[in-house]
Amino acid sequence: MSIGPSGKAAGKAMVVGATGAIGSVCARLLAKAVDEVYLAAPEPAKLLALKESVEQETPGAIVHVAGSAERDLADMDMIVTATSGAGKRILDIMKVKPGCVITDVARPLDIPAEDVAKRPDVLVIESGQIQLPGEVRMKDIGLSDGVVYACLAETIVLALEARFENFTLGRNIEWEKVREIYKLGLKHGMKLAAISGVNGVFGEDDFERVRELVADNK
Repeated sequence: MSIGPSGKAAGKAMVVGATGAIGSVCARLLAKAVDEVYLAAPEPAKLLALKESVEQETPGAIVHVAGSAERDLADMDMIVTATSGAGKRILDIMKVKPGCVITDVARPLDIPAEDVAKRPDVLVIESGQIQLPGEVRMKDIGLSDGVVYACLAETIVLALEARFENFTLGRNIEWEKVREIYKLGLKHGMKLAAISGVNGVFGEDDFERVRELVADNK
């Protein structure tokens, strides 16, 4: 997505499972970064309350709501899935437009590997990994040397800051805390090491493949 006149990314982003702990903070952050945000969840009262809250926090934000993702799915440039619907069909990936970026932050994952395989022209991100600074000695957790999952990186940041407290925990995660832990990570020299999909770490070849497939469909 390009940057529009508003200074935000010119496009549309959707959060599926928007009223949950992770979904709501994603909605708040996306409203500050993308022109239009679509919030999908099956709880009308919570959804409308979230919409009002986001609009108050980010004046000028364009926020739409829906009981499910299906109606607006084909128009989205970016989708975040953050539901607790384990085993349920969350969205029809065949309706997503080429080049869409989907970030699946649900655990278990909302989008099964067999669905991801149907759309090589869509980038489905499962997780981000963080490179720790300096020489790190730790047990093998199945990642490259000095690389950890973001949740563990947060704990390490808090320890480096001597802040022995719960942080982004529970149902009411504040977007200010997400921004704070990000800045503290940068302060201590942490950086994004890689992003992964269901088949492992994405490389530049994977991104180029999606670009080429999108170009072929135009």
